[in-house]
Amino acid sequence: MAAAGAVGAVLVLGAAQRPVALAPTSGGLWEVSGAPGAKSPARLCLADPAFLAQFEHRGRQCTRVVVSDSAPTTVIRYTCVAGGFGQSKMTLITPRSIRIETQGISDDLPFNYVIQARRVGDCPALAARPH
Repeated sequence: MAAAGAVGAVLVLGAAQRPVALAPTSGGLWEVSGAPGAKSPARLCLADPAFLAQFEHRGRQCTRVVVSDSAPTTVIRYTCVAGGFGQSKMTLITPRSIRIETQGISDDLPFNYVIQARRVGDCPALAARPH
């Protein structure tokens, strides 16, 4: 029974579960600044800002687990299918601004940095494509 309680303390982040600390946020167009080597902010269209936890591994298939979650901060640990992992501490500044301290291993090398994400609007509509 004690083991079941311990397992219950770790929350697997899925489509239906969002960290309490990020509840005031919403999906949309997010601008991320402060990434190492980036000359300009990255713009990402996200359904859920919790995906910013794996910014270093964006675009990769990863499993995320909420390690702790107490507003205004949540800690998310993730592991990616093709290799690499990380842990991010996400602090909600406002519903449109999040500070992310992230560290882990990417391409067999360690990373550790702080980025700032801010919601800048809705995602642009997809342009009509010829069929």
